[in-house]
Amino acid sequence: MQIASLSTDVVAVPPPHIGGMYWIFVRLQTKDGIEGVGEIYSTAFDPNALVPLIEDVFQRYLLGHDPHDIERFWRLAYSSGFTQRPDATMMGIVSGLEIACWDIIGKAAGKPVHKLIGGRVHDRLRAYTYLYPKNAAGAYDYNDPDLAAACALEMLDMGFTALKFDPAGPYTAYSGHHLSLAVMERCEVFCARLREAVGNRADLLFGTHGQMAPASAIRLARRLERYDPLWLEEPVPPGQERAMAEVAGKTSIPIATGERLTTKYEFQRVLETGAASILQMNVARAGGILECKKIAGMAEAHYAVIAPHLYNGPIGAAASIQLAAASPNFLIHEAIVDFSGFYAEILTKPLRFEDGYLIPSEEPGLGVELDRDAVARHSPYRGTRLHLQMDDKPADVKAFAPALG
Repeated sequence: MQIASLSTDVVAVPPPHIGGMYWIFVRLQTKDGIEGVGEIYSTAFDPNALVPLIEDVFQRYLLGHDPHDIERFWRLAYSSGFTQRPDATMMGIVSGLEIACWDIIGKAAGKPVHKLIGGRVHDRLRAYTYLYPKNAAGAYDYNDPDLAAACALEMLDMGFTALKFDPAGPYTAYSGHHLSLAVMERCEVFCARLREAVGNRADLLFGTHGQMAPASAIRLARRLERYDPLWLEEPVPPGQERAMAEVAGKTSIPIATGERLTTKYEFQRVLETGAASILQMNVARAGGILECKKIAGMAEAHYAVIAPHLYNGPIGAAASIQLAAASPNFLIHEAIVDFSGFYAEILTKPLRFEDGYLIPSEEPGLGVELDRDAVARHSPYRGTRLHLQMDDKPADVKAFAPALG
């Protein structure tokens, strides 16, 4: 079997852009006509600037090769240009192409990917979602704890048993910084209102997007411990595992991290230093399905668990679901509510969500196919914003001192 061609689609996500501004899909075709689809989660550059880079990696390391040879492809791309280091852009590209290879492998074998990476150990996957509260005008309002509590009850009715929120903004490029007293109070009020609303029917997942200095994260964690969150996510910026381990050692709240990390090497340092006990790899960024299976295995040896991150498109979600189904130390998976709306429109058959759980597909490969008409209607992305944005100014205590009732 030989890979013969590549197609890339940069799809614009319609307003309100839940899941990011755009999704990058790749399709590989073999000489005998089997097509595999993948997704690239790479966010540091305009997505259209990535298209020639994707083509370059394809031409150098995949064209004319057997899609089964994942290790060969991974090592050559990882070592490209004498680098041999975790490069987020390269790993995003590798992830998407590697996912497409697995889709081909599964289709050729007539089996879902999870059957080829150890077999399914979970019939269904516990899921969580961010809260997306709306005000009386129908606009998303993330600053009102009462709206968040009302939204939480709606999510409980859908079957969710874990809910994520992140009231500790703004998210500035100048992190890590110290949170103001007003922001810490707001974080505490959010936890109090949500815990009061859901009781013990749902875990609270507290996100911070890596904005705090360690000392500030420790101060905040002490305020939040009484509400017993399942995790405190990315309390300090990525890249300094010992700083995160300092936080982990001074709170009873489990630390989760990994959405911005790539390859087994970066996750190994997290485990070695005790920085986190919950790993949130994103399969479409961290290096692909096989690489994330290795990361999950390392975590298992440290008695750590995985909670795959997903703030991108449904192909990345489908790949991540296959990985999670075959991972004994799986904890919970991120969902974008029930993956309805544009997530369902862009596929010929939507991802399965049932009463708070994701159901792994038993179809060959990833078990999903892109709706080519829907892709064409929303391609190419012509905006200028990147997938996610950070505030370009340092945090200002006086400018961000919200009053809470």
